[in-house]
Amino acid sequence: MAVVGGGIAGLALAAGLDPERFDVTIHEERPDRAGLGTALAMWPAAQRALRRVGAHGALEEVVILTSGALRTLDGRTLVTLPESAGTTLVSRTRLLAHLDARAAAATRVTGRVEDPAGLDADLVVGADGAHSAVRRALGGTDHGARLTPYLAVRGLVPPQPAAAIGEYWGAGRLFGITPVPDEATNWFCAYRSDLGPRGIDVAAALDDARDRVADACPAVRAVLAAASPERTLAQRIWTAPPLGSLVRGRVVLIGDAAHAMAPNLGRGAGESLVDAAVLADALSRLPVPDALRHYETTRRLPGQGVRVASDVMARVALARRGTRARDAALGLVGTALSRSRHAAPASHSS
Repeated sequence: MAVVGGGIAGLALAAGLDPERFDVTIHEERPDRAGLGTALAMWPAAQRALRRVGAHGALEEVVILTSGALRTLDGRTLVTLPESAGTTLVSRTRLLAHLDARAAAATRVTGRVEDPAGLDADLVVGADGAHSAVRRALGGTDHGARLTPYLAVRGLVPPQPAAAIGEYWGAGRLFGITPVPDEATNWFCAYRSDLGPRGIDVAAALDDARDRVADACPAVRAVLAAASPERTLAQRIWTAPPLGSLVRGRVVLIGDAAHAMAPNLGRGAGESLVDAAVLADALSRLPVPDALRHYETTRRLPGQGVRVASDVMARVALARRGTRARDAALGLVGTALSRSRHAAPASHSS
């Protein structure tokens, strides 16, 4: 089996397969690109997937987010996160380390795969991200990555006050602050930009981000004042086109190669883990053709659904017009949630 891409999806698939039964080769262009230890959300399904592939150790080093709010960029609270709706956050660096250790039996090949059809393997798995060469080979040039108008700038700074945690929405601008397990704070900023799409100067992007949110509340400005280019990444956001099938012959797509999405729901890493776990389980139980059919049936629609939902959320969060109506509607939602939480104990005791 040839797995093209050694990121979260590719490593998770290799980790979930029995090395006594499967001969796995991972092709990765840049095997040392762990990136910053930014925070990744792990929903229950993603946590189950991690356990399925044997990388549950990553869940021993997490932050449970039990506070936070959605606010306007100037700091006015719209919706407060219920304490019972905690989100599990893991460090990207630590997650990759655990997956890499579990996939140790896989053969590693460094280099870009230009022609997936030329790989000598019974099964070719495209786990090579938004710019997947495997997806293009499967569907043609119209299946190439799609560039959005948004730039994402993100990084790590020293720990910030718990009261600052949350997302801040402005007109065409989004800012977020979350803790990570490494005693640091993860931050991210997104807005429309003409920078890039490749070779973006990080220092210039960081200065640009500071200018874009210069009118933000003190919590946001404090984070950017503490940010440095050395601990910052800047990338244009790319998405994958809608796909009619994730499987063609001996080729299958998983992770961002199948459904690269805007990051606004925080589901990209988790969906990649679920893809890998479902495919690994199917291959372990079924003949390859049946396993691929099961994977296609189980994962195509859910993955594409989350991709669409994330794209819609990006347009709402980064809207440049109608923000007063948007914020008013969110404020009504926040008020209703607050009232329901305060009413719950009384109704329970009656």
